[in-house]
Amino acid sequence: MDPIYIILIALAVVLAVVLVARARRTPAGGATPTAVQVPSLAVRLAKTREALSGRLRSLFAGAVDAAFWEGLEEALIAADVGVSASTEVVDRVRGSNPANAEEARGALRDELIQVLDRDDRDLMLEGHPAVVIVVGVNGTGKTTSIAKLANRMKKRGMEPLLGSADTFRAAADQQLRTWADRVGVEVVGGQAGADPASVAFDAYQAARARGRDVVIVDTAGRLHSKANLMDELGKVVRVMAREAGNIDEVLLVLDATTGQNGIAQVRQFTEAVGVTGIVLTKLDGTARGGVAIAVEQELGVPVKYIGIGEGMDDLIRFEPVTFVDALLEDA
Repeated sequence: MDPIYIILIALAVVLAVVLVARARRTPAGGATPTAVQVPSLAVRLAKTREALSGRLRSLFAGAVDAAFWEGLEEALIAADVGVSASTEVVDRVRGSNPANAEEARGALRDELIQVLDRDDRDLMLEGHPAVVIVVGVNGTGKTTSIAKLANRMKKRGMEPLLGSADTFRAAADQQLRTWADRVGVEVVGGQAGADPASVAFDAYQAARARGRDVVIVDTAGRLHSKANLMDELGKVVRVMAREAGNIDEVLLVLDATTGQNGIAQVRQFTEAVGVTGIVLTKLDGTARGGVAIAVEQELGVPVKYIGIGEGMDDLIRFEPVTFVDALLEDA
């Protein structure tokens, strides 16, 4: 057969395959599939954004005078940035001598980003396996945050194992296992009422024996004001540090809806167990998202992840520039 005919036949076959593939991807009626629209961070932070930007809009429409600076400070406090942090931010913005409201807005953006400028937001996972202990008060979304964190790790090629060291709440172990099944990770637990430190120890040993990359230990929710419960949590951390040689991360899950009340939680958990990072949950359901700025300004503990919804992928890395721009989008 003439080579030219062979080439033409081959091209015809390729064209036919392409047309069939396109037809299979196109729904009945010939409509082209549309991409799923993922809500922006600004949309997820709508309540905080409106609490802040709603006030700022009228300020930035007027003159930069004494009333402007007073109103700016009040707007930041209303968004739970905190009195101390708000005062300091406004003083620095004012000190930049903006000529008009537009310059003041730019200076405010720069100052808020500066408050959040740090290089320790990534999880420091150096152990083999790495050890992450998750703490917090009751009802903050600790267990679901652990599952979402494990999901993030899985997507990055890591193999986490979960330790169910909440042995006091009857349904805690089952709740963690239900989430673990969804993610596809293993759980090591203990009997109800067992020593939490012992369960954490067993989870670490299992992770090491099975070659897992990281063990994430769930602990019972406890009030930060209860000294005996905080002492028990300290025991978990000490046992794990002795066994592993080092605790890579102690993450405090903080409910954003608590606003400034969360500052006391961060302070006391940090004093008790050395919190290395914050997971700030429920940001999509509160107007108090400014607490992220207050925590870092007042206590210097980095917000590492934020929860912005119920979905498995709704735990995202905290990005200061994106966060500040989302807050000021409507200002």
